[in-house]
Amino acid sequence: MNFKKEPIGNAIFVYTSKEHRFGTDAFLLTKFSNYKSKDIVCEFGTGCGIIALLMQKYKPPVMTYALDIQEQAIMQLELGIQASHAKNIMPVCTDLKNFQDWETIPYGKISLIICNPPYQPCGSGYEASLESQRIARHGVYCSPEDICNSACQLLNANGRLCICGKPERLPDYICAMRNYNIEPKRLQFVSKNAEDMPWLFLLEGRKHAKKFLQMEKPFIMYQNGELTPQARALYQNQERES
Repeated sequence: MNFKKEPIGNAIFVYTSKEHRFGTDAFLLTKFSNYKSKDIVCEFGTGCGIIALLMQKYKPPVMTYALDIQEQAIMQLELGIQASHAKNIMPVCTDLKNFQDWETIPYGKISLIICNPPYQPCGSGYEASLESQRIARHGVYCSPEDICNSACQLLNANGRLCICGKPERLPDYICAMRNYNIEPKRLQFVSKNAEDMPWLFLLEGRKHAKKFLQMEKPFIMYQNGELTPQARALYQNQERES
């Protein structure tokens, strides 16, 4: 298979392919999650493993369980783990809806679930010809309800679910979170320029939390044709607090 080994800093490497690549949204979601070194993390739909591996750059979580339904995605992540000498990532090839069959993931012990889900509902818009890309871009095998249902089963009493998506799908995820006892607590919109409408939302929900939604300042990617300081910081090797 034709994989490309890509460095992302601090001797961490990601293996990409035409089926499983990464974009700016992975960096945005990782930063937005505010993960801590004491967290036990579960990632739904890890793809090439970019988020799980980004978390290795500074002070990694205690453990990250990285799930994906596609065997090739898990293979790419395993290569990244080996190349990066990461010891606290566990790849799991499974359907996130089959949480009853998960034996390796501790129920009720996960403090953070992170998910960069398919942006389009199944059957909407132009669907890619590659099956792997259809799964990644459209809700072929999971819906907002599936994500939130499984998250509710795994999260501890105060556990968090962090996701990103297109603004037009925000109501779907807010409703799904509340249906499964995960209260939306923090929301941030991402725009390419200050004049543009948002192209992405970042949403954090907390299990069994009280109702109160905090709006974060918009994240602006470009100003006068150049990356803003906050956007440049996404890609820089800056030390973070645990």
